[in-house]
Amino acid sequence: MTHILVINGSTRAASTNGLFIKAIVKLTGDRAHFTLYPSVADLPPFNPDLDMEPAAAEVANFRAMLASSDRVLICTPEYAMGVPGTLKNALDWTVSSADFRLKPVMLVTASLSGEKAHASLLETLKVIEAVVAPETSVLVQFARTKVNAEGLITDPETRNAIGNALDSFLGDPCASSNL
Repeated sequence: MTHILVINGSTRAASTNGLFIKAIVKLTGDRAHFTLYPSVADLPPFNPDLDMEPAAAEVANFRAMLASSDRVLICTPEYAMGVPGTLKNALDWTVSSADFRLKPVMLVTASLSGEKAHASLLETLKVIEAVVAPETSVLVQFARTKVNAEGLITDPETRNAIGNALDSFLGDPCASSNL
């Protein structure tokens, strides 16, 4: 069974992105196994001088979780027209270790607008050599109005877009990758 590591770019306990993650897990059914990374806020601030072996415990744990996953789902908001700092920090910790190299990624940016964060994340993921196909990348604008408290996507167009991206992601995302 495909093992997917889930990274929530939001640090809020009851975030809209958490609800979208819940919805995606429900839509997947028994087609994959998900493991949620506890919180990107748990990682220390990236410092190249400290990026050595042995890595700090939380960095080593994050890298091990990435290494043991087949694919990665990132679901994130946009903060101040950009990528949440804690998510960018997490990705920075993977540059030297190449944990994302050739790793299939589904990116869902769920926010009010989200355009700038989504575009920036796609570029960052490309630089760290993650495999993000256009079919596995979804921008959900006005996200709060499209998911309910039970983790059900209430907007049919959004549910269809997420479902199609998920089908592509669970298929062969390398077939139409950006690499």
